[in-house]
Amino acid sequence: MTGRLILRVAAAVLGVVVVGAGLADAHTKASSGTGPRDKLHLIAPADPGGGWDSVAREIQSAVDAHGLSRTTEVLNVPGAGGTIGLSQLANQSGQDNKLMMTGAVMTGSIQTTDSQVTLDDATPIARLADDYEAVVVPADSPFHTVQDLINAWRKSPSSVAVGGGSAGGTDHLFAGMLLREAGVDISKLNYIAYSGGGEVVTGLLDGGLDVGVSSYQDFAGQIEAGNLRALGISSENRLDGIDIPTFVEQGVDATLANWRGVIAPPGITPEQRAELEKIVERVHGTDQWQQAVHRNGWQDTFQTGAEFERFLESETARIKGISEELGLS
Repeated sequence: MTGRLILRVAAAVLGVVVVGAGLADAHTKASSGTGPRDKLHLIAPADPGGGWDSVAREIQSAVDAHGLSRTTEVLNVPGAGGTIGLSQLANQSGQDNKLMMTGAVMTGSIQTTDSQVTLDDATPIARLADDYEAVVVPADSPFHTVQDLINAWRKSPSSVAVGGGSAGGTDHLFAGMLLREAGVDISKLNYIAYSGGGEVVTGLLDGGLDVGVSSYQDFAGQIEAGNLRALGISSENRLDGIDIPTFVEQGVDATLANWRGVIAPPGITPEQRAELEKIVERVHGTDQWQQAVHRNGWQDTFQTGAEFERFLESETARIKGISEELGLS
């Protein structure tokens, strides 16, 4: 009996040690976790202050407010219309704690820069919303209407300095579309490319630019302050809460939607992708995000999974066609 008692005590002690070791191991894994619920990196492939940076920070606000990740960090990787950031993301295979902002700007830049890395080298997560191009001028500009701008282009297109995002992005594409509508050879467009909307605003305010093209939100503060004046916006219909006429209603047949979305590195598992989609779906459902959509004048076009993949295929083909038509690729 004494021998059996000793064995039972030894077994019990061993069991406690094994369970304790298991709990300690689980705690170690949890505390050193690198998944999206532990630390989420939101990558904006542009300078601070631009559209992608704004989207990343709106997502960060919703994630933080609802505890969807223990910590979040916005990382800016500017350059080449987002393709530099995309190249870095493609080299982070299997890292499931990263979400990069993407959109029509990046698809256009892929075409223009002949990037060897494309959206096929990333994992699609979600389409979030559509943004639109605003065309603005300094408050003291002689251009008071889009027709004033068109007349100046027809007279001397190279004399009008137009600034926007990276070459081949939606800003560049839309400027080319407007010039085409003016009946002017688009190769004569005097376009100056910047890394983000914040630099475009600076160029307009310091006199280096005559016209700026970017998302409405990039210009909203300066428009409200009276430092910039909007000539038009690229949506088909007027946007709620934004008192800017469309180009269509001004007799110029030019529309373009700048969609915003998020992608993840390649090589993540279906389970990891599903977890990232779940986080983004939660963000989409928050009051913070819905208020951001309204405040920024975006159109909610949320998609995930196969639906988003099909959209990416059609969007890539659409942007390629516009780029080729305008001679940008």
